[in-house]
Amino acid sequence: MPDDKALARGFNGLAAAEPSLPASWYSDPQHHAREMAEIWGKSWLLFCRSEELAEAKSWRADRLAGKNVLVVRQADGTPAAFHNVCRHRGAELCPAGKGQLDRPLLVCPYHQWSYALSGKLLATGRARKVAGFEREQHGLIPMGVAEWGGFLYVNPAGGDQADFEASLAAELRPLANWPLADLRVAQRDEIEIACNWKVFWENFNECLHCPTIHPELSNLVPIYKRAIMVREDDPDWRDRAEETDPRIQGGLREGAETWADGGTAQTSLEGLSEADRARGHTYAVTLPSAFIVGHIDYVRSVRVDPLGPEKTRLTVDWLLPPGRSEEPGFDLERILCFARRVLDEDAAACEMNQRGLAAAPFASGTLMQEEYEVYAFQRWVRARLGADVAPLAGRSSRRK
Repeated sequence: MPDDKALARGFNGLAAAEPSLPASWYSDPQHHAREMAEIWGKSWLLFCRSEELAEAKSWRADRLAGKNVLVVRQADGTPAAFHNVCRHRGAELCPAGKGQLDRPLLVCPYHQWSYALSGKLLATGRARKVAGFEREQHGLIPMGVAEWGGFLYVNPAGGDQADFEASLAAELRPLANWPLADLRVAQRDEIEIACNWKVFWENFNECLHCPTIHPELSNLVPIYKRAIMVREDDPDWRDRAEETDPRIQGGLREGAETWADGGTAQTSLEGLSEADRARGHTYAVTLPSAFIVGHIDYVRSVRVDPLGPEKTRLTVDWLLPPGRSEEPGFDLERILCFARRVLDEDAAACEMNQRGLAAAPFASGTLMQEEYEVYAFQRWVRARLGADVAPLAGRSSRRK
């Protein structure tokens, strides 16, 4: 654990109860706008899979964190990302969705201003030359863009691949053995949850709720029955360090290989180590917008998108090797069912939490010993909003 006076020594936990974030931060529109500007407007955000822009001149447009985002694949294979707005009078360049351009040009459908895929303004349609207009000053407004493991990230504040690596390489390292770039989307779900985006992440970052909210998951991952995430969450973990019981050490229950139904995996992804297989699930988190979890037989990514102070959209992709889901005898539903159930349970818990946060005179909650990851997340939020606190690094990693 990192060096912080609030954290216990010798195990993962808080040394004392800590105050939670103010309840108003979960519903107040003005505070939400501040978070959208200072956190979501300055972070690397998961946008889509690279396969959605597989060829030169392909494009993908969507709203993300309140921004209208447009990404195109240039002739040299590199992506370029822009705010999806023409510099003439602000018309949307491309509708939500994806497609293939006939020519290497982005042409505004309103007044025919034309841009190179680099964003450079090339022509102004039927508008004649006019004094005071400098074409080179009216290119598309760029966003940062980077690719990793077949995922495409954007940053509204700008940045390049090196900036992305410096920011998130350490968070993504746990999935280094998974063949992520070779996988394809086999299933995509979208759901909306009536909760603030922070409520979702706080629920994600603790397991005090697991025995009650997730009884089947707690049977699959026995350590969750103890309302902890990893063995080091137990103050006495060193006294039982040699025990192999999954209830003590973590991992899936005896005989289970996969989340698919707690049984034997239908197939296995290539390149995984014995440690990868033994864990049963390996998580990488790229705050504020996504987590990715590697299993022995598939990968699942969850993209988080705030739709308002009290509404959040989740986009869930199940990733498999190309053609795997069409192989004879392969049961895709077996993979989807369990993760969907867990997510539905989390969604209900988050909505319950959101409803309670609005109950007067509740002003702020309390974080208990086991909620050290929630504390770290809330400290990260405060730091990004300019509070006099630095985000914690090097947090332990297990999640559901």
